[in-house]
Amino acid sequence: MRNIRASFFAVTFLSLLGLYSTTSKLSVGDQDVLLLTSENGSFVLSRSPDPDNANDVVVVFNLTNGNSNSLLSALPNVTLSPNSSQKLDILPLKAGHVDIVAWPQTQNISAKEAFVRVVVIKSQTLELLSTIIGWTYFVAWSISFYPQIWDNYRRKSVIGLNFDFLSLNIVGFTLYGCYNIALFWIDSVQEEYKDRYPQGVIPVKANDVFFPIHAVFACAVTIVQCCIYERAGQTVSRLCLGLLAAIFLFVVIILILTLSSVIIWLDFLTYCSYVKLGITLIKYCPQAYMNYRRKSTVGWSIGNILLDFTGGSLSMLQMFLIAHNNDDWASLFGDPTKFGLGLFSVIFDIFFMVQHYVLYRGNLPHETLTGSNEELRTSPNAPGTPEMVRMEEEH
Repeated sequence: MRNIRASFFAVTFLSLLGLYSTTSKLSVGDQDVLLLTSENGSFVLSRSPDPDNANDVVVVFNLTNGNSNSLLSALPNVTLSPNSSQKLDILPLKAGHVDIVAWPQTQNISAKEAFVRVVVIKSQTLELLSTIIGWTYFVAWSISFYPQIWDNYRRKSVIGLNFDFLSLNIVGFTLYGCYNIALFWIDSVQEEYKDRYPQGVIPVKANDVFFPIHAVFACAVTIVQCCIYERAGQTVSRLCLGLLAAIFLFVVIILILTLSSVIIWLDFLTYCSYVKLGITLIKYCPQAYMNYRRKSTVGWSIGNILLDFTGGSLSMLQMFLIAHNNDDWASLFGDPTKFGLGLFSVIFDIFFMVQHYVLYRGNLPHETLTGSNEELRTSPNAPGTPEMVRMEEEH
């Protein structure tokens, strides 16, 4: 199988360099086929006109990238004349996914577009449920920024909101947005992706573009609030500033490497997405520690956490549904990055809920944050804070 794929890439590479001349090409009508286990499908394989070669071409089919040995019944070899086509039936044996790759037995025929991605599912109902869940967690995550914005506006204060968390959040979403926007809109980056993954699908949809753009906007609004509302001298910590400087230096270095053609833009964007993954692993820590020091969650909106928990839980549920429906558990446990990050975020959300509803339920802050080094004060009744003003008004 490795030799077949290596040969496929070699032929494509030589064709792009012009060292290998093709007189016609093979193509398929639809490169994506979705089937139930109880139904059959088909695709049409076509050969373009060939003024230099009127001979018939024998085409064999290879199955790659999935359940290549047992998902489908074997496809027969076909013979195609120039400017002709033939319909082939797809007979699924079980749920799963696989790529059907056409392999012409004549060397002057291009076949780089002659492949079909086949997905076989167990239930159309589960597929619909998965789609509904996907849009639900997308909405939950999208509106999760606004409880904090509203709480800041209502209190006219951002005391209790950790600035390190906010700084890491906007940087992470900015890098994530660059990756999604480039893959969705920039043709040259899409071509790089297709060259690297000839049978792959661009892994970015319209909602993947909207979400980080909206997230950066919401974070920017919150930053403006931090500038105009009471903040008790809170600033971004030196540790966080050092981390942000390291991220900036890393991005500048890989940008220089990209502009110097040492790496391609796809690699640059991929490295940016890795930084986002790393930020996701650490961004909640400053806020959790701040709540612990103050023995209070006042100023940190629990609505944000509840919506984030809803989105994260539904995201993982969707992964399980897809893995079950496609009989493809390797997509869940074989690549643990996405699932692991979702689980990590949900665990932190649970921790925040324990802080809010159990450990510090109804607590006023036990300290006032008076500077960037978060100097401690022993009096729980610090005058002048929004919490104390509200308590005095209630009495």
